[in-house]
Parts: sequence; structure tokens; C-alpha cells
Amino acid sequence: MKIKTESKPEKRSKMAKQSPSKRRSNFEEVALGYNRYEAVAEANRCLNCKKPPCIEGCPVGVDIPRFIRQIAEEDFDSAVLTLKSTNSLPAICGRVCPQETQCEAVCVLGKGGKGDPIAIGGLERFVADYEMEEGVTIPDLPSPTGRRVAVVGAGPAGLTAAAELAKIGHSVTVFESLHAAGGVLVYGIPEFRLPKSIVAAEVDFIRRLGVDMRMNSVIGKIGTVDELLRDYDAVFLGTGAGLPSFLGIDGENLNGVYSANEFLTRVNLMKAYLFPEFDTPVKKGRRTIVVGGGNVAMDSARCALRLGAGEVTIVYRRGEDELPARAEEVLNAKEEGIIFRLLTNPIRILGDGNNWVTGMECVNMELCEPDESGRCRPVPVPDTEHIIPADVVVIAIGTSPNPLVSMTTPDLEIAGYGTIVADETGATSKPGVFAGGDIVTGSATVISAMGAGKVAAKAIDEYVRGLSGYENLLNIT
Repeated sequence: MKIKTESKPEKRSKMAKQSPSKRRSNFEEVALGYNRYEAVAEANRCLNCKKPPCIEGCPVGVDIPRFIRQIAEEDFDSAVLTLKSTNSLPAICGRVCPQETQCEAVCVLGKGGKGDPIAIGGLERFVADYEMEEGVTIPDLPSPTGRRVAVVGAGPAGLTAAAELAKIGHSVTVFESLHAAGGVLVYGIPEFRLPKSIVAAEVDFIRRLGVDMRMNSVIGKIGTVDELLRDYDAVFLGTGAGLPSFLGIDGENLNGVYSANEFLTRVNLMKAYLFPEFDTPVKKGRRTIVVGGGNVAMDSARCALRLGAGEVTIVYRRGEDELPARAEEVLNAKEEGIIFRLLTNPIRILGDGNNWVTGMECVNMELCEPDESGRCRPVPVPDTEHIIPADVVVIAIGTSPNPLVSMTTPDLEIAGYGTIVADETGATSKPGVFAGGDIVTGSATVISAMGAGKVAAKAIDEYVRGLSGYENLLNIT
């Protein structure tokens, strides 16, 4: 029987969440997803635009109107095929992709006061979860081309490139430094935002496309990119940006100070929140300070709360309008009781005689004219120094690429902050070597890295097939 819906309500279907009082003490998923009735009702709000701008707003080019129309018609199996034809990681994207600044930002329904934009991310998650419940189907694959491609890094960019290349018929081997595939999806994003079972299922789909995944394989140590080029026709570098940044203030070497990378890796990938079932220690502070205002800062603060901290404070030197984190994650953090000390900047971290953190000295800030990033520049307010007590401090102010690959790869042009120079196709200055994701752009979003992996896969296919004229794409200056 077809699900009956009202005609195009202005407000989007609200997705159920765990209550703040309950979720602040567990690592289970916060957003619970749409059921069939909610998904169909939301899909029926779509205007079916003749010239849909939402497709252009998607970095991987999903045919959004088509899969939404198929949901509205309750043809969920076809919606799966539509999604998976262009996106190999839809269950992940439906949970962590910032749709509100991409496809949903250009939705016609959200323009001119017509109503809320379609909940594209929620519908994407619904379709992906439906497929996992019903059983994932592997598409028919073409005959092998005989070409071999090495992918370095099993994060969003590398996994996407590997999947796209395998679907074409190339033999793909992924080299991942960690013991689990997923990159930031497994070491950075907490269980309550992205369950690791979801990542494992998406990775398994890519394995079933014929991709060979080799874990614990650090390129730059077990072998170099030049050595890979002896055995493979092309190499894709998707090693991300996992090198933490620090404040450069006194006290950062005290016990109880973590980079967000270490803190989140211990909690997520190494499952410190399940200690002693998993033998990974992490200090569970009574009072935790997280420095930063991005999604990583929100993730760190919300993890610290779930580990048992009585008080968790986010310290950010700009105001709320400048917070780079998703509005949804800021709201979730506030609902859970995270304290926000905005327009506040650390001066030094304080410790006791045993070199354990006791607090952080900060100064109030005010915003002046915009800086080079386009955001209002924060400057200190004189005589506003104060101390915030803490026994754990997490620094979440950004990352840069690990230099291991670039240091061991001659002829690979490197830009500022250690990123690799690549053109719009992903081609680098080294013939046969392509790159994409955070290793090229610096820290960005999961979906932008996936988009780069998809673009590079197309260029790699052209390169290994030896299409005429491709040599012009390799002239990076």
C-alpha cells in the first residue's frame, strides 16, 4: 500500500534524535534517521525543478532529483542504484556531509521564503541504510583492462578513487598506514556521528568491487612512490592531512594535553571509551578544555563529555557567527551542556609540580577588520587575562599533511603547509602520480575529498589508457 502524504508542506520532516540527557552519557548514534513514512513525506516536498541546481551543488554529482523522486514513488531499490552510480559511500555522506552549505544551500525550496530546503542528506542516509538492511548488491563489472593502479591512503579520497577505478575494470591496490580502512572516518569522527559499522560496510562494498586493501602499509617506509611506479601504471595519493597543529604557547608539553588527532584516535579508532575491554588508555578529565571552533573541536568536546567529564568548555577566539563547525553540531553540543567561551584566546597552559595540567590562562578578544581569511580579525582586550581550571586540554586548531610521502618522492612539487601541488584533474608534477583530498587542499570536508578522488579516477583512467593529448595535463608549473 502506498504511503499517503500531504501536498508539499513548507517545513521539512524532522529527524528523531536521542534526547540530550540520554545521549551525553553514551556513544550511540545521536540522529536516528528517517523511517519510510518520514522519508516519503520529505521526498514529496521536492518541486522536481526543470533545471535542478542541487546537482551542481554536489561535489560527486549525484542525480539528486531522480533519487528523491524514486523515494517519493517508494521505489527504494531504484533510488539505491541512482545513488550508488555516482557515490560509493552514501551512508557516510548522508551522515557527515555538510549538505546545508552545498546541495541544500541551492535548493529552490529554500530560496525566496518558499520553505525549508529538502533534507537531501537525510534522504541519502535513508536510502543507504535501506540498502544495508535489504542486502548490498555488487554491480556488474567490466572485463579487466590489465592496468594496475596503486592508491595510497584509505580515506574518503582514496576509497572513492579506488571504487571508481575498479568499476572501470582496472586492478586497484590500496595501501593504508593504519590497521583499519577509512582514514578520518574511523580515527576522527566519533561513533555517535558515524558508527564504525557503517564505515566497515561501505569499505566492504569497495573490497567486493575487487579492490585489494593492504593495511599497516606506510608508503615512505615499506616502499616509496617511485617503487610503486615500477609495479603499477599510476599512483593516487590520498593520504589526507593528519599532522596536528599546536598553539605554540607555554605548557603544551604538560601531561593531560592532547592534540585532537591523538585524543580522537584513542577514543574512536582505538576505542578508549570501552576501556578496559579495549586496552587503550585516555585521561578522563573532570574539567576539559577544547581549543578550537570547527567540527573536530565539537567532536572532541562531545567525546570528553561522554567519557565522564563533569564540565567541558570550548575556547574559541572568534564569535559564534565565525564558528566553522556545522550549525547542527554546534546545536548538539549546546544541547548536551558543552560550555562555549567565545572571543577567548589561550595565553598559556598551567600545571602543577608533577607536570599535570591544572588550568589555562586566557585573554578576552574583540573582532576588528577582516583578516586574510575574510573573517573578522580577533585582537586581545587589555587587562582581561583570566584562568579557566582544567585537568585535560585538547588542541583542535587544524592539521597539515604528514610529510613522509613528499619527503621520499623526488620531483613532486609541494606547496605551503606541505600540501601537494595538483591541477584540476589531480595530476601532479610527477608523471603517473595523482593526488586529491586534504593532501592537496589542506583540511576540508569528506565530500570534497570524495569529489577529488572521483575526478582523479577519471584522469587516471585516461592516463593509463594512454589517450592522446593527456601529456598536456601533466605540465604543472
